[in-house]
Amino acid sequence: MNAIFPADRRTEARPLLERYRAVRARTEALAAPLSPEDQVIQSMPDASPTKWHRAHTTWFFETFLLLPLQPGYRRPREEYGFLFNSYYEGAGPRHARPERGMVTRPSSAEVADYRAVVDQAMERLLLDLPQQAAALVELGLQHEEQHQELLLTDILHALSANPLRPAYDPDWQDPQAATQPLGFLDGPEGVVQIGHGGAGFAFDSETPRHRTYLASYRIAGSLVTNGEWQEFMQDGGYRDPLLWMSDGWTTRQAEGWSAPLYWESHDGDWMQFGLGGLQPVEAERPVRHISWYEAEAFARWRGKRLPTEQEWEAAAALPGFVDADGPVWQWTGSAYRPYPGFQPWAGAVGEYNGKFMINQMVLRGSSRATAPAHSRPSYRNFFPPSARWQFSGLRLAEDAA
Repeated sequence: MNAIFPADRRTEARPLLERYRAVRARTEALAAPLSPEDQVIQSMPDASPTKWHRAHTTWFFETFLLLPLQPGYRRPREEYGFLFNSYYEGAGPRHARPERGMVTRPSSAEVADYRAVVDQAMERLLLDLPQQAAALVELGLQHEEQHQELLLTDILHALSANPLRPAYDPDWQDPQAATQPLGFLDGPEGVVQIGHGGAGFAFDSETPRHRTYLASYRIAGSLVTNGEWQEFMQDGGYRDPLLWMSDGWTTRQAEGWSAPLYWESHDGDWMQFGLGGLQPVEAERPVRHISWYEAEAFARWRGKRLPTEQEWEAAAALPGFVDADGPVWQWTGSAYRPYPGFQPWAGAVGEYNGKFMINQMVLRGSSRATAPAHSRPSYRNFFPPSARWQFSGLRLAEDAA
C-alpha cells in the first residue's frame, strides 16, 4: 500500500479513515450484546432488526461510493441491493419495510462478512478518495450514527415485548438531567438567525441559515421530570379530552395510553423498562418515551405550550438552559417543513430528508442513545406525533406578554 499511495495523500486520508473505522466499529460494539435471534426480530413496522441496520449502513457505502468510484467492485450478492435499500427510489427497488424481520437469511454472520468486504474496499478507496467524494463519506458516517441510535431504540421496543424483560445491557444507565427545576428564562426576541451556517457537517434540512422573527417568550431552563408527569397522570391528564388534540385523543383511546411507553405499575409502584432492564421510575429524572400528543397535552395542563423549534434553537445558548444535549430529545411545537430557500442534495441522497417534510413534528437536542458528538443546536430530528419509542421528552415555554 505504501508503494501505491504518496505519503502526502495518506496523510490527508488518515483522519477520515480513522473516523470511518471508529464509526463502523461502534455499530458492531452496539450489536455485540445481542444474540443472532435478537438481531432478526422486528417488533413493529416502524422498527427494523439489528441485522438490517448493520447491513443497510453497509449498503449505503457500497451503493453511493464503492459502485460508482471503485473500478471492478461488485456486491458480494446482488440480492443485497434489493434487501437492504431503505427508501431510496433512485437506488432501485427494495424489500418492504414491515417485512424486514422475515429475512432470516442472510444470517447475522453473513452480514458481518458483508460488512468486512465493504470495509476492506472502503479502506482502499479512502486512501485515494476523490476530493469531491469526502462529503459523501461524511454523510455515510452521519447516516450510520443515526442508525446506531435506531438500533438501540428498536431493540428496546423488541425486548419490551418479551415477558422475561431481558436487559440489552444490565449496566446501562438511564438518562440523567438537572435535579432541580430551574424556572423560566427570557428567550431571545426580535430578528434572530436560525439554521446551520458555520463549519462542519450539517444535513440539508438544517440549511440555509436564515432570519426569523421571535415574539417575546419564556422557556423552561430544565426538562419536565417523571415526578411532574406523575402529577399529570394523577390529575386525570390521560382522561381529559379537553387537554388533547382531537387526533391525539383518538390515538390515546385506540392505543390505551395511560402512562409513558414502557411504564408498568407493580403493586402501586411505577416501573419503566429500559435498555438496562426494568427499573423503578425515579421522580427527578426526565420523562421519556412520550409522544408529541402527550407532550402537548401536558403543556396545556400546565397552562404552557411547547416551544417552537426556532425558539428552542435561539435559547439553547442561554445561561441556565440545561440539558440541551444528552438526556432526551425534546418535542417542539413546530411541524417539520423546509426552511426558506431549502434545496435538497442532488441525486438519490436528496431523498434523505426533503421528502419526509410532511406529517412530522420536530424534536431538538439529542438523547442518551444518540451517538457521541452527533447532534448540534441546529439539528432537526423528526417523527410522527404519535411516536413514543424514541427517547423523547419535553421542556415548556410560554408567551411573555
